[in-house]
Amino acid sequence: MFLHGLWSPGSGLVLWREPDEPTASAESADGAELPSALRRWTDRPFRHRVELTLPGDTEPRTLPAVAIAPPDAAELLLDIPRRAQGIAGDLRFLVHVARGIERWAQAGRVAPELVRAEKQWWARWRLLGGEKNRAWLAELAAAMPPVQRQLGRPVALLDDMCAELTDPIVRGLHGSSTSLHPLVAALAEGNPHPRGSQRMADALDEWRASLAGFEPDLVLRLVEPDDSDDADVGADALWRLEVCLQTEGQSPVPLPVESTDAHLLQIGVRKLGAALNAYPRLQEVPRDPDTLDLLLPTPVVIDLVEHGARALHAAGVSLLLPRAWATVDASLRLTVNSSVAPVTADESSVGMNAIVSYEWQLAVGDMLLTHSEMEELVAANSDLVKLRGKWVRADNEALARAAKYVNAHSEQDGSLGSLFAQFTGDDPPPVEVTDITASGWVETLLDGQIHPDPVAVPKDLRTELRPYQQRGLDWLAFMTRLGLGAVLADDMGLGKTVQVLALLAHEREVAQADGSPGGSAPTLLVCPMSVVGNWHREAERFVPGLRVYVHHGPQRLRGDALAAAVADHDLVITTYAIVARDIAQLVELSWRRIVLDEAQHVKNASTGQSRATRAIPSAHRIALTGTPVENRLEELRSILDFANPKLLGSAAGFRAKFAVPIERDHDSAAAARLRALTAPFVLRRVKTDPDVISDLPEKFEQTVRANLTAEQAALYRAVVDDMMRKIRDKEGMARKGAVLAALTRLKQVCNHPAHYLGDGSPVLRRGRHRSGKLGLIEDIVESVLADGEKVLLFTQFREFGTLIAPYLEQRFATEVPFLHGGVPKRKRDDMVTRFQQEGAGPPIMLLSLKAGGTGLNLTAANHVVHLDRWWNPAVENQATDRAFRIGQRRDVQVRKLVCVGTVEERIDEMLAGKQELADLAVGVGENWITELSTDQLHSLLTLGDDAVGD
Repeated sequence: MFLHGLWSPGSGLVLWREPDEPTASAESADGAELPSALRRWTDRPFRHRVELTLPGDTEPRTLPAVAIAPPDAAELLLDIPRRAQGIAGDLRFLVHVARGIERWAQAGRVAPELVRAEKQWWARWRLLGGEKNRAWLAELAAAMPPVQRQLGRPVALLDDMCAELTDPIVRGLHGSSTSLHPLVAALAEGNPHPRGSQRMADALDEWRASLAGFEPDLVLRLVEPDDSDDADVGADALWRLEVCLQTEGQSPVPLPVESTDAHLLQIGVRKLGAALNAYPRLQEVPRDPDTLDLLLPTPVVIDLVEHGARALHAAGVSLLLPRAWATVDASLRLTVNSSVAPVTADESSVGMNAIVSYEWQLAVGDMLLTHSEMEELVAANSDLVKLRGKWVRADNEALARAAKYVNAHSEQDGSLGSLFAQFTGDDPPPVEVTDITASGWVETLLDGQIHPDPVAVPKDLRTELRPYQQRGLDWLAFMTRLGLGAVLADDMGLGKTVQVLALLAHEREVAQADGSPGGSAPTLLVCPMSVVGNWHREAERFVPGLRVYVHHGPQRLRGDALAAAVADHDLVITTYAIVARDIAQLVELSWRRIVLDEAQHVKNASTGQSRATRAIPSAHRIALTGTPVENRLEELRSILDFANPKLLGSAAGFRAKFAVPIERDHDSAAAARLRALTAPFVLRRVKTDPDVISDLPEKFEQTVRANLTAEQAALYRAVVDDMMRKIRDKEGMARKGAVLAALTRLKQVCNHPAHYLGDGSPVLRRGRHRSGKLGLIEDIVESVLADGEKVLLFTQFREFGTLIAPYLEQRFATEVPFLHGGVPKRKRDDMVTRFQQEGAGPPIMLLSLKAGGTGLNLTAANHVVHLDRWWNPAVENQATDRAFRIGQRRDVQVRKLVCVGTVEERIDEMLAGKQELADLAVGVGENWITELSTDQLHSLLTLGDDAVGD
């Protein structure tokens, strides 16, 4: 929620909420917790009433509110943090006014007054008048939120607020007093003045009016050292801090001791003393005997700018810095030179062995430093230095580290591998690398805007490549010539298969033109079992001349027979599981290239299939994936490590240099280094970019909510209660395991009681649905079939699919194929083929999210329903892309089902506004839930009041 605030004469501070805001007071709309100072008040009943006309209303409405008396209001407004979340603009305005009153009080612009109330005289503080005070009030009146203006004239409201808040604010600054003077005691304690009278009140009014004439302000003006002799200007130079007085509308005037009016000199001495108390380090510096000026060594100047300026500002003292001053950061620039074509120092293949020359340069702000300037700045050993006639502030330690790096890391005849190791080694660039320029073939590699030379479309290719697919073919051929691994990370459905087949057709055509009819060594393609058939069919369809062998099944070839078959084909297709089993044979064969489809299968570098794919030697490697990162950056490292081994360093080094700084600390410099490293090797296009594809239909996504039945609600509460009992005294892995198990059971309950119970009980009971979600599924499917369209139903639970498939078949009198991990390859292919038949085949297909979420082309359906949430947007989007891909001609409707008032709905709301690691498509898993406190878990999992349907 957003909390609003008004100042109401006679009531004080009024806190209120908009009519549609929730009543919970602890959290704002974005989930951020309100400051504790506010929660003490918002936890109370809103019994006050305020009448307001809100934007869009034609008539005023009465809203519940909390009224806070001025003394408490002063304390509350000053306690609200400047960047507090969940605070509306009108309340922030009141906080700004209160802080302004506090600054006037700290500057001494207050005086006492006596007022008659309740038959007693009360002593209290009030602001002095004057031109500056009136200007301040005028600015506030102009900026006052419209909703506040409804309660009266802006100036009158501000006068009332200042009159009511000044006294408690000043009293809070001064604290208690031991003075025996009755006026001082009354001011300090807020008690009546026992000797107050009208005469005393008039005298205080007269004295206060005399003070409103306004004394001149103290201004401290920093002057650069005399640069008549640049050789003498350095860390030992003294900077003059001029002590000036400034009257309204005038320029600051220095205070020579001999010629300044005694009264002004006295004011200057008094105010300078207050400034020295506010920033005590100025008490230690030399002084000019002819003026009040101070003479500052360079280290004091640096501290003054970094720390003292804030202390002086808080005391109401202005600090003027030289106009030409600049605060700059040290950065590095990299220039890479290469020949037109890559070469190596020996006869080895190119790739990471290619010769390049690179030079590092140090920049301060926009100025590239010469070698001599770099040495002078480091020798100065100061954060404040003069560079090309201008004084600049820069971190001397960072400059020294960067200069040392420049001297040690430039190379005339280095390699591409050593260049990239600059970013991943034990001595990475110590400051941000802001620019990389290159020439020759490296320029094409590093600059994503420069496209490689185009490749002629193979004559044997039986399809027309889209422009972005042609660019993909050009890039893959370019990376092959360089001997560099490539990650083609196009969105699902953009035709990664066609681009790879076009590359193979191009290479076969070139080989035949060179007199090698059989071509070179074959390409080994590794993919999930569910898409082996798809690759085989696509190859036959698009490149019929390509010789394809499928290495799969219990009858697959081995030994010499396998070697002969491999040598006689252009493309060998196999699965990740077979690679792990047959690794001993596969490493002995000659491969031109290895291609991993759905390369996220090797995101965990320690698995057997990941190690197996890395162990097979080949001249070139390609990884295909629509989601280079699902949950962690380590997954990106693992995929890139397959394509270009050791490019991103070891797993431990990558975690220390990139994963932890980016994922935990949101380090933008580390993210920039990672982008610079990975960009040359990753080609990613998204289907939502109109420059990529303009004829793809729309995709409409919506969350659809179902109510639980009474049976589901009872089971849900029982699971939550059981979990809370189990985790009460558990810690570590035992607690985490109990929470994750409970989450799984809760999702099963939301699906269907029989799914959770596993007791074989019927789907319906007495003709009525036991699951509100299944009733909703039935309604959705019925409407889809009534329109003559097809639908894909995804579930993460094979047991749930097995439960509802027979029911849906009986209910809609049609076959409902269920594709899951236990379905043999031939049957999977048959399911897909029949479902894709135009005007025939079953209209409903049920799929498990893992087995059917990648690689399949199911564009016959234009409806996708996620029956239960995986809570990882990347995985769900992969599944959706079975229908939303090239070949789809109708708008795709995507429905995500959640149950009202349950953990499903609450996490769906969190995911709706959550994006992790922009441009890296990082999703969200469930482990974060296990880290919540017991109270937070209970709040997240407890069943809402509106969960159960009628």
